[in-house]
Amino acid sequence: MFIDTKKKEINVKIVYYGPALSGKTTNLKVIYAKLNPKFRGDLVTVDTKGERTLYFDFLPIEITLAGGFKVKFHVYTVPGQVFYKASRKLVLKGADGIVFVADSSPERRESNIQIMQELIETLEEQGISLNSIPLVIQYNKRDIPNAMSIDIMNADINHLNNPYFEAIASQEKGVFETLDAIVKLVIKKLTTKTPV
Repeated sequence: MFIDTKKKEINVKIVYYGPALSGKTTNLKVIYAKLNPKFRGDLVTVDTKGERTLYFDFLPIEITLAGGFKVKFHVYTVPGQVFYKASRKLVLKGADGIVFVADSSPERRESNIQIMQELIETLEEQGISLNSIPLVIQYNKRDIPNAMSIDIMNADINHLNNPYFEAIASQEKGVFETLDAIVKLVIKKLTTKTPV
């Protein structure tokens, strides 16, 4: 978080984290397409030939708080592939809120668990505990015929009982509910820490 009192501006970073192809980039593309252009900046996407996010997506969203302070949410995704661990660590640095996008496919169960464990370890390396940062979990791809039950997914990755949402990001379902929840959690933490 960066606060510029002269400009009355607060810059906040939200990171969409999760395994490869879980729907992180799809979430950002839906948000970008549906938001009023006056409240968003450009969507920057770096894709490989396989349509996977190589580094990050960056989408600044702006809202105004009471007192005239503008909050700019800089929203990123991380690459989910295992070999981009260093990139994920870099993008996660300085995050004020995290959305963990889990894949509901049974064959992706182990990937969800591994990436959540990596998230916990990376935060700990940065001196942050998982329970001290706003976190929302999105269970994406709920439309697949053999989707894992929410109980199983919660048992696997939601040990702190964080808010969670079922989603089908490709159909725009659950995307804004997830975004709204993380924005509210980040603003709540921000307003309890910073007199605005």
